Amino acid sequence: MASAAPLGAAPLPRLPALDTIDLASPPSFSKPLKRINEGHDVARFLRSLAYRDIGIFVLQLNRSLCPRHQPGSALPRLFPLTPGSPSSTPSVQALQLLLSDIESLLARAPLDPGPRRFGNTSFRTWYALVEEKLHDLLSVGLLGQTLGAGGGTAREEVASYLLGAFGSPQRLDYGTGHELSFLAFVGCLWKLGFFKDGKPGGEIEREIVLNVIEPYLRVVRKLILTYTLEPAGSHGVWGLDDHSFISYIFGSAQFTRPISETDLMPLEGSVRGAPKPSDVTNAAVVEDQRATNMYFSAIGFINDVKKGPFWEHSPILFDISGIRDGWGKINKGMIKMFNAEVLSKFPVVQHFPFGSLFSWDEDPDAPVPTQSVHMVNQPMAASATRPPIPPPSATAAQITVTKAPWAKSG
Repeated sequence: MASAAPLGAAPLPRLPALDTIDLASPPSFSKPLKRINEGHDVARFLRSLAYRDIGIFVLQLNRSLCPRHQPGSALPRLFPLTPGSPSSTPSVQALQLLLSDIESLLARAPLDPGPRRFGNTSFRTWYALVEEKLHDLLSVGLLGQTLGAGGGTAREEVASYLLGAFGSPQRLDYGTGHELSFLAFVGCLWKLGFFKDGKPGGEIEREIVLNVIEPYLRVVRKLILTYTLEPAGSHGVWGLDDHSFISYIFGSAQFTRPISETDLMPLEGSVRGAPKPSDVTNAAVVEDQRATNMYFSAIGFINDVKKGPFWEHSPILFDISGIRDGWGKINKGMIKMFNAEVLSKFPVVQHFPFGSLFSWDEDPDAPVPTQSVHMVNQPMAASATRPPIPPPSATAAQITVTKAPWAKSG
């Protein structure tokens, strides 16, 4: 396994990609188990193989969205969202059909008309339908062929991440931990060679983001609106977003300065013609951009569900919109913030389970995590509480984060 260079080390000319496993001698697949039970378990998670692999996969997908120089052309190649455009890759088509089948179950879970403030209990009905049909959904076509490894035990392991990707039926909420579970679901499929039918050179990674992850986010947004799901582990106005994070990583990558295939990910600058970061406060620009860019798609959803001045209900995003070094700088900051606010936070990662594909085993090359504010402000146990440290007034590019072996956006 090619490991990423630690922070401060010489940058690699190409970022590593997530390895695939040899299905001729597969690992002992197992149903993933909860391992993060107390605050101090987060530090152990940050030294795990799962943490390493999540980071490598995020950066692999992130770099694929960066605009590319084209030989013989002054215009770079861009990678916008193309809603409704069919994919020609069978593995991607299979996941689009899976998401469509899952979404269709909403028709069988109509809203409970009873009075409530938050969270319609019919979400539990919908979730139970998904759980009931999950085995069948993952047993057909290419998914069935891939997940039949090990006598179907791979299916059980992968299913745990998919089921965990749509919110909590107990708490009637959805948040970045559930989003992380979907990322792991896709990562499991990558490791199992499910996407081997895709084109290399970043093409299949782009398809995964634009034609699988973004459609998943659209399903989730429909669930949130239909069943008025609560934000899970919300920081209130001091969170980046009530529900999601990866849209801001991949969406900012879509606008970064163009690179050649051998270049590192740009850390500043924007592609010519990109909207200004400050345009997130311009409703007309947001509406124009949300169909083609993931960052503005997420901003548009915020505008759908929140009223009032943008700076008031989304101060962190408003603060980030003032960055003048371009979308590359924002992308770099989003990677660091994802590490700090998602992967390093007990309330977010406490429900993430570990099996053979995303393993709790320790990464032998992992550095010792630094004791940042994000590390020391953890509950002592799952049920414990302590007064929170007030959030710093800082942009994503200024946040102090845990030293991740993959978090150098280069």
